[in-house]
Amino acid sequence: MAVTAKKIQHKESRFEHLLQEQVRNEFTASHQYMAVAVWFDNEDLPRLAAHFYRQALEERNHAMMIVQYLMDNNIKPVIPAIEQVRNDFTETRELVALALEQEREVTREIETLAKTAREEGDYLGEQFMQWFLKEQVEEVSSMSTLLNVVDRSKGNLFDVENYLARETVGDAGADATAPRTAGGAL
Repeated sequence: MAVTAKKIQHKESRFEHLLQEQVRNEFTASHQYMAVAVWFDNEDLPRLAAHFYRQALEERNHAMMIVQYLMDNNIKPVIPAIEQVRNDFTETRELVALALEQEREVTREIETLAKTAREEGDYLGEQFMQWFLKEQVEEVSSMSTLLNVVDRSKGNLFDVENYLARETVGDAGADATAPRTAGGAL
């Protein structure tokens, strides 16, 4: 008697749906940071540009960490189109304030993901989100500090450039506790 395995249809949970949306959110954040970096680069502010180019890569890596998690859990990831990003700016404070608000929004999204995983009893998903929660505390703190430095510089962007040259803002190096990144971290 031949035994055939029935293919079980996987029903996407709310947590998995939100994770798929977060991939788009992280790629959009990456592109927004790229637009900010290019603006600073075009204004001949290399330290600010470098800082935001790094932020763009970090957000890209976050998206790919989620993609890897989905693949590891036999959930087909979807690489989505991204939302339009802002490219027109007039002053430095505006860009850094935008970045801070973006990090606060991502924090709210990550909190919702962690809460949803807990509500659905998805312990693996909840554990996966813990690293992102820790990361968002660092991101909001780092961007808040940078905005404070911009405000204190009173328009002297060389002070901000010197600060970034002196400090390791948002660049603590590789985190051994970070989730794996699909394709490898850049």
